[in-house]
Amino acid sequence: MTNAFPESMLRDVSQLALFGLESPIWSVSDLNRHIRLLLESDYRLQDLWVAGEVSNLSHPASGHMYFTLKDNAASMRCVMWRSDIIHQTHIPQNGESIEVHGHISVYEIGGLYQLYADAIRPAGEGALFQKLLQIKARLESEGLFDPERKRPLPAWPKRIGVVTSPAAAALQDVINVLRRRYPMVELILSPTPVQGENAPKMIIDALERINRISQPDLILVVRGGGSMEDLWAFNDEAVVRSIAASPAPVVSGIGHETDLILADFAADYRAPTPSAAAEIATPDSAELRLDLKGTLQELKEAYSRCLQTLQACLETQLTSLKSASPQIQIINAHQHVDSLLQRAIVAIRHDLVLREAAVQAMTHTLNAVSPSAVLARGFAIVTHQHDGSIIRSVRQTAPGDSLQIRVSDGEFGVEVMPGEKGGEIPSNPNAP
Repeated sequence: MTNAFPESMLRDVSQLALFGLESPIWSVSDLNRHIRLLLESDYRLQDLWVAGEVSNLSHPASGHMYFTLKDNAASMRCVMWRSDIIHQTHIPQNGESIEVHGHISVYEIGGLYQLYADAIRPAGEGALFQKLLQIKARLESEGLFDPERKRPLPAWPKRIGVVTSPAAAALQDVINVLRRRYPMVELILSPTPVQGENAPKMIIDALERINRISQPDLILVVRGGGSMEDLWAFNDEAVVRSIAASPAPVVSGIGHETDLILADFAADYRAPTPSAAAEIATPDSAELRLDLKGTLQELKEAYSRCLQTLQACLETQLTSLKSASPQIQIINAHQHVDSLLQRAIVAIRHDLVLREAAVQAMTHTLNAVSPSAVLARGFAIVTHQHDGSIIRSVRQTAPGDSLQIRVSDGEFGVEVMPGEKGGEIPSNPNAP
């Protein structure tokens, strides 16, 4: 079925009616679908804001939201799906005046035309939002929101200032996070109202006071969620300029993540919630313990390496000292003396062997020429018996002299007989 009947068909139907013919009969489904298509074809009904008072609000288990929007003269059904509800910063209550954005269509099964909502805001926020955009554009043109002017946060803050209401739940959220993550930090509260007509001036005074008196390492400007009117103090131009001019870096945690807050643009860091602001501003003590444990292990390893290096150096120096020690020199000298002594003993023994061989050779020679050896060869020694003189010539004897003859195996006596003296002595005594 087409989105709408052509005009030619409508003319034909009217002409049929003029001739007394009956109009076509519609089914309920076709009629409801036709009406839905007619409504959805009007662009003005597909993107509109409707103001009214909430009634008959219900939240079934499906997670969707159904309510009636009414004024003094009329009412209309509204529905918002769960997928759109999770993005809302404001959930209305019965009797509250709101502005609803969405499109008009028909619930064909029930034949109900209704507003399908995708955004809800408290009544009057439209004008405030336009004012907010004007302030934002002016401050942005001055460079107040430039990323280049943002300052880094200290890694180890010792003193943190908090600008918020003492009765706000945001303060307790910050305290709980700091107690868990970084309990050693000093937390200083500069109390101020966070909504109302006098809130902007009080917020500025609280910022100036904590910077002047406490001089914190950083400042948390926090408050919980609320409507645009509730959060408007943090869109005040003077408050935004005061945050940008703060001597200490500022972390903002105002409202919900989807809220548009000018103080967030001026702050050095923007957190989606007060708890997140406290987490951004501080290190985690559990992570610090892990880092400290890792650093301690690195120090142990470095100490061990240094100790090993020093020990190796000490051993090298000890070796050098030992090599230069007089005791080592004495030991070496002892060893050298022992070596020389051993060599001397070997040389002496060798010399003794040589001398012994020489003595033996001389002994052999002497033995060869000794009288006993001569006697052994058949010679004899003749001596006078009365004086023992050796007879070397016959002229030394006279007849009747008693002589002593010594041969190789003994001696015997003889007496010189008269005979011829002189003459040759035969070479062989046994010869005739």
